[in-house]
Amino acid sequence: MIGITFALPAESSGLRNHLRDKRKEGDLVSGRLGDHAIAICHTGVGATHSNRVMEQLLHKARPRLVISSGFAGAVANDLKVRDLILAENFSDPVLLGRAKEILSDRQARTVKLFTSAAIVDSIDERNEIADASGAAAVDMETGSISEICKGHGVPMISLRAISDTPSDPLPAPADILFDIASQRTRHGRLFAYLLRHPGSIAPLLNFARRIKHVRADLTEAIIELVRGL
Repeated sequence: MIGITFALPAESSGLRNHLRDKRKEGDLVSGRLGDHAIAICHTGVGATHSNRVMEQLLHKARPRLVISSGFAGAVANDLKVRDLILAENFSDPVLLGRAKEILSDRQARTVKLFTSAAIVDSIDERNEIADASGAAAVDMETGSISEICKGHGVPMISLRAISDTPSDPLPAPADILFDIASQRTRHGRLFAYLLRHPGSIAPLLNFARRIKHVRADLTEAIIELVRGL
């Protein structure tokens, strides 16, 4: 069994469409990908939401390894939207070496990943993280997931796709796009923002189209990684 984590179903939908014999068990979506048994879980955005779901994944599915996946924002200027990254500071060294070989044709970059307590969207925040941590990208879950996996003795590999960069930022303020407390987008609040800022409509539509490509790239890379592992 291989466990795969995502923050949100919007990140995992491409992979879930590839599963055979798919079934839902509590917070887990299980099935088969080729010859491999897979269990997918959604941890929510942010570390505080991940503990309960991760405990369920590790106790119920008992995976032999975990792939921590999803989207990440770049803080380094040399990363582009749709780039694939392997987090060297959160990945088991043996799995990392194998993943680099498996994904060599996809030019997956090996970088340092920073886990933030809040959504990072401004250039100043990105620069601060890059300068203070030496990281090339930022997410909100991997650090917590890594600690939980270590506590259970389960090796983990971190694979993410870049969804936004300093030059291709989020199309609206982070708290407008996603409310962490409720773990969802408040569409009324987003609609009100767009009424006040109609110039954000086109960037938002472009971002939605961009995310489809990011998700497709990530899905294909995960499938290759699972088959290679």
